[in-house]
Amino acid sequence: MRNAPAHRRRGSGRLRSLVAGLAALLAVGGLSSVATPAAQAADNPYERGPAPTTASIEAPNGPYAVSQTSVSSLSVTGFGGGTVYYPTTTGDGTFGAVAISPGFTAGESSIAWLGPRLASQGFVVFTIGTLTRYDQPDSRGSQLLAALDYLTQRSTVRARIDSGRLGVMGHSMGGGGSLEAAKSRPSLQAAIPLTGWNTDKTWPEIKTPTLVVGADGDTVASVGSHSEPFYESLPSSLDKAYLELNNATHFTPNTSNTTIAKYSISWLKRFIDNDTRYEQFLCPLPRPSLTIEEYRGNCPHTS
Repeated sequence: MRNAPAHRRRGSGRLRSLVAGLAALLAVGGLSSVATPAAQAADNPYERGPAPTTASIEAPNGPYAVSQTSVSSLSVTGFGGGTVYYPTTTGDGTFGAVAISPGFTAGESSIAWLGPRLASQGFVVFTIGTLTRYDQPDSRGSQLLAALDYLTQRSTVRARIDSGRLGVMGHSMGGGGSLEAAKSRPSLQAAIPLTGWNTDKTWPEIKTPTLVVGADGDTVASVGSHSEPFYESLPSSLDKAYLELNNATHFTPNTSNTTIAKYSISWLKRFIDNDTRYEQFLCPLPRPSLTIEEYRGNCPHTS
C-alpha cells in the first residue's frame, strides 16, 4: 500500500494532539461547562426550590406544599407550644428552621400568617405561643431558643431539619426577643425583628446576620427609638439591613404583607440556606417605593 501524503499525516497528527489535549482538559475539569454544575452544588449544598423571581417571592404560596402540626403547651417546657409548618416533601433533603414569637399581649394567631408563607418557600417554621402574654423581650428570646431546641430534638419533624441552620423572628416584644436570642446564641444564622421593642437599644455583641424591620407610622416602638438604634448599633462588619415600611404601623406585621414576606424570605434564604440566588433581591439595596420608606444595608454580603 502506498504511504499517505505527508500533509495528510501532519493533519492526522494535529488531530490526535487536539483530541489528547481535550481529554486532558476533561480529566482535570478544565472545561468550565463540565465543572460548573458540580461547583455550584458545592457552593450551595442547601439550595432548595427553583430559581427565584420577584413574582415567586411575592406570591402568597411558594413552590412547596405545606403540612402543619400543633404542639400543645402541656407537652413542652420553656415556651407556650405553637404550630409547626413544614414542606410536605421528603425528597429534597433537610430544611432550615425558623421560630417566630408574637408581641406583648398577643397570641400566636397574630403571627400565624408567616407560618405557611415561609414554609412554602422551603423552611420548617414554628409560630409559638408564649408562657404569658406579658413576657418581656429577654424571656421571649429564651422561649424562641427553647422552641428551636424542641423543634430539632423532640418534634415529630426533627428528621426534616438541619439543626445547624436556624433562625428567629418576632413581632414587637417578640422582635426584641429575637435580638436577645441572637445575642445568646451566636450560632443562629438569621434574625428578623419586626417592629421590635426592647429597652436595650445597643446590640454590638450580635454575630447573626440581622434584618431589622421598622414602620414609619409606628407609635408604639417608633423607629427613632427602637429599630433605627437597633440597626445602627449592630457591628459594621455584620451582614445587616434596615427596612422601614412606608405607610405602616406597629401592627402591620400582624397581617399578611407582601413586602415583609419578600424581604424576610430573601434574608432567610440568603443566610440560613446560603442561597446566593436571593442576593439579587437584597443587593443592590432596594430603593424607596410605595411600600418602602427607606432601606439601608451593607452590600455585597460576606457570609
